[in-house]
Amino acid sequence: MKRTEVSVQSLENMAKNCRRSIVDMIHKAGAGHPGGSLSAIDLIVALYGTQLNVDSNNPDSSQRDRFIMSKGHASPAVYAILKEHNFLNQSDLDGFRSLGSVCQGHVDMKWTNGVDFSAGSLGMGLSFGIGTAFAAKMDSLDFQTWVMLGDGETQEGQIWEAFMAASYHNLDNLHVIIDRNRIQNDDFVNVQMEIGDVANKVEAFGWSVREIDGHDMEAIVEALQWSMDTPGPSAIVAHTVKGKGVSFMEDNPSFHGKAPNDAELTMAMEELV
Repeated sequence: MKRTEVSVQSLENMAKNCRRSIVDMIHKAGAGHPGGSLSAIDLIVALYGTQLNVDSNNPDSSQRDRFIMSKGHASPAVYAILKEHNFLNQSDLDGFRSLGSVCQGHVDMKWTNGVDFSAGSLGMGLSFGIGTAFAAKMDSLDFQTWVMLGDGETQEGQIWEAFMAASYHNLDNLHVIIDRNRIQNDDFVNVQMEIGDVANKVEAFGWSVREIDGHDMEAIVEALQWSMDTPGPSAIVAHTVKGKGVSFMEDNPSFHGKAPNDAELTMAMEELV
């Protein structure tokens, strides 16, 4: 069922729990992507808490909403929220990135209950989302499809073909969240290849667009509802901070894909109390 009655404070508390899980599982694995997981987690917590119709007791329901994490290396954020909603347990998270674990380095629908998209190369998630949105209409189902993109990922041409196609086909059951944290694998996005005003570009492809502070929980909740209420495909451009919540990871490209050491873990956990 939809959990629209959840308070902003409870969502903020859950986001803090998820941040601790993210940092902990990456430290235990000695590998992973903390920066983009921490930037996205407020958005993901709000989505699961207020809009996403999913049920851990019936994870394969044809009526469930779909969440597609296109920037699939941010898997720790997905696993953290799946634990909060009883799809996974602590033992699953402790096995992150280990051989045979249900929590692989990239999200994989063949391994993990609650995951609807197997990620790898960037740029594919929105096209996959179009497919699930079309499937809902063809099967006369009313589930919604939500896709999370990274901003560096929007350098991929396939993303813009998908934006164009979704608008042309008026897929009103398709929603996009862009995690605009301004950092990608090697450096800041504007150093690697500037993408400019993403909101205006998406709007030019026929989408309704709203820009928000991606760490303001109240604003996130309102924007998610706006997306549900808006005709046609809609996108939320969420301005975020890479590594949000852990001071030495914030706006630090080196923590795109780097695990904290023992001392850094202690520091992070002290900040996330």
